[in-house]
Amino acid sequence: MWRKSDFMYELPDELIARFPLAERSAARLLLARAVSVDEVALADRMVRDLPDLLEPDDLLVFNNTRVLPARLFGQKESGGRVEILLERLKSAHEANAYVRASKSPKVGGVIRIGSAELRVTGRHEALFALYSETPWAELLAAQGEMPIPPYLERAALESDKQRYQTVFAKHSGAVAAPTAGLHFDEALLAAIRLRGVKMAEVTLHVGAGTFQPVRHENLAEHIMHEEWLQVGQDVVDAVAACRARGGRVVAIGTTSLRALESAAEGGELAPFSGDTNLFITPGYRFRVVDALLTNFHLPESTLLMLVSAFAGYANIRAAYQHAIAARYRFFSYGDAMFLPTRLDV
Repeated sequence: MWRKSDFMYELPDELIARFPLAERSAARLLLARAVSVDEVALADRMVRDLPDLLEPDDLLVFNNTRVLPARLFGQKESGGRVEILLERLKSAHEANAYVRASKSPKVGGVIRIGSAELRVTGRHEALFALYSETPWAELLAAQGEMPIPPYLERAALESDKQRYQTVFAKHSGAVAAPTAGLHFDEALLAAIRLRGVKMAEVTLHVGAGTFQPVRHENLAEHIMHEEWLQVGQDVVDAVAACRARGGRVVAIGTTSLRALESAAEGGELAPFSGDTNLFITPGYRFRVVDALLTNFHLPESTLLMLVSAFAGYANIRAAYQHAIAARYRFFSYGDAMFLPTRLDV
């Protein structure tokens, strides 16, 4: 039985990357090749070296979600300050959100955001259902801030509008960035194309639940938050072609991996559009993804559990120990790790 505490590690505060580097592809890259369940070969590289680590037969799969300016500040009818972080847009006028205030708003209450009014229409555990007469897209464009992660412990800057967004972002709906994709700039993408590597795109709208802690020590009791995804027939065909030519399916980030594996839960990869609450822990049998590019994740997080399932628990612990000793930068704006082989154990 896997426990939450199995995925704890100590990280010096100064290794949290609170700001992005000047250049996206200037981040460091830890190459962690799993040799066995308890042996991993480690090498210090740079993200811009990635084309040299790929083969022309490989297929890179990116998450093309676009981050919404999903953090809002307003006032309750009493005058109390309110901070809102959208979790998901349900329609043009309806959304689920986390609401921070000295006293939680009641169902039927009104929150004012500038000249707009939000009505609290329901509540389920930590999430509030909010209705806005002003279309959410219009309200967010006028009043929203980029929802940078809470552990950055700073206010969002104007520069975050560009840097907390991938260069290939297309479909709006995420409230957190697919952070492995933040390392790619046009020069790196061009170098990958020049290498002959194929690319495909899925969409998974990353929810604020990605930052919610695992509350149960027994992982079997944890219920994963839901996120909406879409995997098209073009991706299914691209994966089949990659398999036929003997290449690897390389997920750029855990969200791309979850999208692909969710679309294959029926046994094989098929087009899919809808919600997933797939929770990947050690022992999971991967059906689609062969290699993974990912950032370094928070202690006891579901994402750390996922990468431990992919490359082996002991191997990931060794890789993280190396990254800390070598002063890698951690989390959303931090450095990256490339796992070129998976272990299904």
